[in-house]
Amino acid sequence: MSDAAARPHTDRIDAAARVVTDASRMHAVTPETTAVVDMVLDYARRRLLDTEVPLDKPMPPSELRRLAAGSISEDGVGGRRALALFENVLAPACLTIDHPGYLSFIPSAPTKAASAFDLIVSATAVYGGSWMEGSGAVFAENEVLAFLAREFGLPETAGGVVVQGGTIGNLSALVAARDHAARVRAERGQARPERCVVVASAEAHSSIASAARVMDVDVVKVAVGESGALTGAQVRTALDEHGDAVIAVVATGGSTNFGIVDDIASIAALKDEFDFWLHVDGAYGLAAALAPSARHRFAGLERADSLIVDPHKWLFTPFDACVLLYRDPAIARAAHTQHAEYLDTLTDRAEWNPSDYSIQLTRRPRGLPLWFSLATFGAGAYRAAIEDSLALAQRVADEIGTRPELRLVRDPQLSVVVFERVGWEAADYAAWSDRLLDEQRAFVVPSSHAGRPNTRFAIVSPRTSFELITGILDTMR
Repeated sequence: MSDAAARPHTDRIDAAARVVTDASRMHAVTPETTAVVDMVLDYARRRLLDTEVPLDKPMPPSELRRLAAGSISEDGVGGRRALALFENVLAPACLTIDHPGYLSFIPSAPTKAASAFDLIVSATAVYGGSWMEGSGAVFAENEVLAFLAREFGLPETAGGVVVQGGTIGNLSALVAARDHAARVRAERGQARPERCVVVASAEAHSSIASAARVMDVDVVKVAVGESGALTGAQVRTALDEHGDAVIAVVATGGSTNFGIVDDIASIAALKDEFDFWLHVDGAYGLAAALAPSARHRFAGLERADSLIVDPHKWLFTPFDACVLLYRDPAIARAAHTQHAEYLDTLTDRAEWNPSDYSIQLTRRPRGLPLWFSLATFGAGAYRAAIEDSLALAQRVADEIGTRPELRLVRDPQLSVVVFERVGWEAADYAAWSDRLLDEQRAFVVPSSHAGRPNTRFAIVSPRTSFELITGILDTMR
């Protein structure tokens, strides 16, 4: 067909495409939507490349109501006004989590590449729940999962999924553990226990207790010694007492409050005598296994049946992402695959469907920003950045030891430094914390241990400097 013959048909299509109705206005490519996209991308670029982003702080509800109420209306306020409202009112009322002075809870410090690629994940409208719909994205995510599985010593057959966060990851792993225990008992002709039990450290993350409530199982919290680390000897007592009711033992690979790594090797050795699922909650700390100087702390990890690590913490990925890995993914698939008539076309196939490995069916391919950043910079850059945090934490701990007004609560194992200001009560820490934030110096909130108030630095950002932290310590004199 000649160009002349083809042109009228093309013109008719183009003309139809230019007809914008009220129903299609939001989705059509028009000067209005083009301007909105340009404004948003320009803002994102400025934010990503700004080297002086303020820490910011929360705003009282009354002030936000005064400044931002009424943005939702029948006709809309327009993209320019909506973006201006976010940039000038709403964003400054949110703490900048990747600020080098954000040192509370567990910060996030995504690489610029990972944050930028997160825009592409949304722009390409990729669905990450099934191979049929997103094979390219699933393949890339599985590259990341395979890399981490190798780093953690799991077999080549290991696999899993990137879920929303550690709470979902822990819950999904424990659901798989319970389902597996039930199947094994059924095969042996054994009755299910009256109550299933999960054994964990008294210092385990709160998400373990939360998962147990959702599952309606009991948690046996094992007291730990002064070191804060759960040991095999302590777990043995719980296993002897609760027997076959134990469906899983949870070891912590870097506690949130102190960064303590349980004695995974001695706990894993109990698998030679007892039949239990070993899950390692490494949401914050397991990333340190990539660093040669800290790898020894995770001995025994290779015997885990499941584990989690949150890339949005110490693997420099935007919120929200939790890597959930299983030694034997088939066990998780049996526990989590959802069955429905409209899903049969997916579940009857042998391809890797990420939604088969956690409690979530619909999922964003949230592992892609980590894949892009790892592919861009290489694993060596990640190892160096993690080593930097480890070294800085030890240097800060040493500095605290030279200051008579300060007392280190525990020597840091990873990158969390917990310390006290001698003579201060809870109110003193609170006032000091508020002052730091008001001055936009840092975000360091009060904490406590064994009934005593303290505070802590959680260090993950390579942009956090020794000078910044010593300046904070100076304010405690």
